[in-house]
Amino acid sequence: MATCIWLRSCGARRLGSTFPGCRLRPRAGGLVPASGPAPGPAQLRCYAGGLAGLSAALLRTDSFVGGRWLPAAATFPVQDPASGAALGMVADCGVREARAAVRAAYEAFCCWREVSAKERSSLLRKWYNLMIQNKDDLARIITAESGKPLKEAHGEILYSAFFLEWFSEEARRVYGDIIYTPAKDRRALVLKQPIGVAAVITPWNFPSAMITRKVGAALAAGCTVVVKPAEDTPFSALALAEVNQGFLLDLDPLLLASQAGIPSGVYNVIPCSRKNAKEVGEAICTDPLVSKISFTGSTTTGKILLHHAANSVKRVSMELGGLAPFIVFDSANVDQAVAGAMASKFRNTGQTCVCSNQFLVQRGIHDAFVKAFAEAMKKNLRVGNGFEEGTTQGPLINEKAVEKVEKQVNDAVSKGATVVTGGKRHQLGKNFFEPTLLCNVTQDMLCTHEETFGPLAPVIKFNTEEEAIAIANAADVGLAGYFYSQDPAQIWRVAEQLEVGMVGVNEGLISSVECPFGGVKQSGLGREGSKYGIDEYLELKYVCYGGL
Repeated sequence: MATCIWLRSCGARRLGSTFPGCRLRPRAGGLVPASGPAPGPAQLRCYAGGLAGLSAALLRTDSFVGGRWLPAAATFPVQDPASGAALGMVADCGVREARAAVRAAYEAFCCWREVSAKERSSLLRKWYNLMIQNKDDLARIITAESGKPLKEAHGEILYSAFFLEWFSEEARRVYGDIIYTPAKDRRALVLKQPIGVAAVITPWNFPSAMITRKVGAALAAGCTVVVKPAEDTPFSALALAEVNQGFLLDLDPLLLASQAGIPSGVYNVIPCSRKNAKEVGEAICTDPLVSKISFTGSTTTGKILLHHAANSVKRVSMELGGLAPFIVFDSANVDQAVAGAMASKFRNTGQTCVCSNQFLVQRGIHDAFVKAFAEAMKKNLRVGNGFEEGTTQGPLINEKAVEKVEKQVNDAVSKGATVVTGGKRHQLGKNFFEPTLLCNVTQDMLCTHEETFGPLAPVIKFNTEEEAIAIANAADVGLAGYFYSQDPAQIWRVAEQLEVGMVGVNEGLISSVECPFGGVKQSGLGREGSKYGIDEYLELKYVCYGGL
């Protein structure tokens, strides 16, 4: 009943009005107009074999605004990075569509903010359940549009869903404070309230997880969102909208307004091409109805968005570039260090923001580590199409990414580095590069001070702990860092001295929904995930209650 009241009081459009002028009847997977089947998604062209057999409902190509699938005046192609084949033509939204999405989110906010924490928790939990039910299809979409090996894509979908599960629980743990003041007739209260509409701009390397990590927190707090996914991977964001909408539609139509899922306008998705990305990003980040910007991507783009945010003093959280050091001290267990290096460097073919970018190995253990690392790479890494069983290294996202890795390798070799294994493009195609290990690397080489985002592992030999710390901290970014040591005193010293937001000690995989994700220096602002993540979407209000 309460839900019906707030929907009416805010003047929100009833969920049933998403299908104007028609009566709804149930069908498998949702509802369709009684007069016939619902209009399907825009025609998809040349889907790769990996997407064959997927439900057409998950392969959406239009924008999702105000609870409706809306086409744009133009479309842009999305390609399979492994084969270059066109996956489909997606709505190419512009400034007009972006502003419409912001308005829809703003109109929904007045209602969504009043939904009880328990109700928001329940709805996010339903979204989590539906992601788990559809995990195989969602994983195949990730592999098709990003090239990520299917096993890793399955892992990402679980990771994505876990953020919804986590924040469904955190929604009920937003607490305020009561402060006793010196005045006996007063009490001070501190309230936490949702900040408003959040503009969410996400990258292509984790096209599902980077959305749920932000959106889960935002919706749990009572905010509404406009998501602009990366132009290379829009299908995952649109599929999440469809899954989201799935629990809007799996109920009796008479109960849609009061018992269904997340209301129209709370979650909006506006895909756009690389050509339109700059103006769309500027439109949503400068819109006065937007109160919060959350961005994951390059430091360069982050600085541009910070400039946009400054004009209207918007709240900002950003997870930007990194240059993660991976330090191996003489006391380290070599086998353990190599296993950590493999996990940290070659996940998603080296295309993660927390991938180890430079390997600093102490002189006494250097040769043994390099030999074991090379052997592990040759034994365990298999380059191939992400849909092929056994593939551990898929393609890079596009040829520009390959050119960057190639440039760094050539630069290093020209300055004296030695190729231990790999070192060139792979014969499979233009977007594939061989997993590469370099030794005799020096600090004047590009690969030591430029984020690679590819399967390149450069090894620098060092002598002392102080030298390693100095090299690691010389970067103007500080997202993640890793080191291996069996010396307890050294572990404490190094963990505290590394200028990064996250440290892996004898561990190469550090991401977890329960732990705060974020960096220092030019690697960003704020934290995502964990109990701290929801605070990014809340603001404090002090209330002085007098006359007691």
